[in-house]
Amino acid sequence: MNRLFGTKNTAPKPTLNDAIGGIDERVSSLDVRLSKLNSELLTYQQKLAKMRDGPGKLALKARAMKLLKQRKQIETQKDQLESQAWNMSQASMTTDNLKNTMITIDAMKTTNKELKKTYGKIDIDKIESLQDEMLDLIEKSNEIQSSLSMSYDVPDDISESELDAELDALGEEMDFEAEMNFGGSVPSYLQDESLPSFVEEAAPEEAKIVE
Repeated sequence: MNRLFGTKNTAPKPTLNDAIGGIDERVSSLDVRLSKLNSELLTYQQKLAKMRDGPGKLALKARAMKLLKQRKQIETQKDQLESQAWNMSQASMTTDNLKNTMITIDAMKTTNKELKKTYGKIDIDKIESLQDEMLDLIEKSNEIQSSLSMSYDVPDDISESELDAELDALGEEMDFEAEMNFGGSVPSYLQDESLPSFVEEAAPEEAKIVE
């Protein structure tokens, strides 16, 4: 059946890079042949330089002429192949650039859709209203803070005479307390019912008499 109807070719189709690689291999093989021909022509040239004119020299020239024609044919073929490889390289670069361009365009389309979805949900009027509400709240907060920081029944200014009177009264009070505590007694502001832990209490007088 396969002989009658054939089979479907499942092998991957060659790409431009595959074709360029094949041409490069052919060019390399032609370079090898050209190197060999140049070596033979150099040998003939050396022999002809030493030979005298005659049938032998003419026959050697004919061989050298044949090799020279072959070399020109191979050089022409090599130039054609290199031109083909160059054109294919340009086509491959153009194809890659087009692919990159299409990828960039697709990415831009996707980004544009996402931006439309995102910014389409934003209501400018609501944002402005929210900003106005925030400003109102800030003003109210400032008013509340100003109200809470207000002082009550505290005079703004104190005159020098009032200051002198207060200082004199304070001095008299301190002198009175000094007179009341005269005689080595501890002042009232230094009296304390309990002594510090590092001060030993005095022994009772009865204990001294017993000793």
